[in-house]
Amino acid sequence: MSTSSVRRTGISLVAVAAALVGVAACGGSDSGDKSASAQGHKGGSDFSPVAALQAVQKKTDGAGSAKVEMTMSMGAVMGLEGKGSLAWGDGLTGVMRLKYTQGAQAQTMKQMGADGIDARYLRDAYYADMGPQFAKSLGGKHWIRYGYDDMAKLMGPAGAVMKDQMQNSTPQQSVKALLASGDVKKVGTEDVRGVQATHYSGTVDMAKLVDRSSGLDAKTLEGFKNQMTQSGITTDTVDLWVDKNDLLVKKTERAATKNGELNSTAYYADYGVKVSTEAPPASDTVDFTTMIKPKASGQPS
Repeated sequence: MSTSSVRRTGISLVAVAAALVGVAACGGSDSGDKSASAQGHKGGSDFSPVAALQAVQKKTDGAGSAKVEMTMSMGAVMGLEGKGSLAWGDGLTGVMRLKYTQGAQAQTMKQMGADGIDARYLRDAYYADMGPQFAKSLGGKHWIRYGYDDMAKLMGPAGAVMKDQMQNSTPQQSVKALLASGDVKKVGTEDVRGVQATHYSGTVDMAKLVDRSSGLDAKTLEGFKNQMTQSGITTDTVDLWVDKNDLLVKKTERAATKNGELNSTAYYADYGVKVSTEAPPASDTVDFTTMIKPKASGQPS
């Protein structure tokens, strides 16, 4: 593979990686269920799983921000880990440090001399810095901008859904996913990093959840369902751990794909933490749409 091909592949990997991390860390699409009939109880130990999670949904949503640690893997394709602080409410914002840890995508990033990715999430786009060595191939510019509108156009229906999720995701969206699934049960009480937490579990039908919640048009949704079918994803198993204050402290998700099983785990702490982020200087930024265009015929690759 030529240097430019590796670079374009890597740029696409960063687009998917940073977006997946944002969505995985903060959950999928909103179920649209805004009720919270079980307000005020602690931890849900004496309430039905649905009533307990309705209270968790409201409390976690109202917290506004948190520190997040997460990992994600997909068969032999990739292993990814991230750590940072994210805020929600008016779009997803925050900062994350991401690193490929294994798989084919980790090898591609290594070829590009990228040790990791510093990601900044804003309301209309996210920015990725892949380090000083990769910046040399960008004319000295360090940051790549990934606009959500551009991703929606270039990635088709899946990009439109990803845009919707990135602009509406919060940790409690996974709570809503379980409420929307109609399949949620209380597993028990467990220790999560020194915190006693109530464990809930359920299975979400991905296509039905998006259909009920995203607000996207029928044509886009149908295209997305076809792409989901092609990837082999039909259901998502979600497990949540909630502390005595009705705050989500851990989330895991598991889904089968044609590239192997997709697993993600996220931990949450320090709810309400101050999160500050801004776009990098325009003089130090290049837009990813200008970098993935194929070379004209006859030009060296």
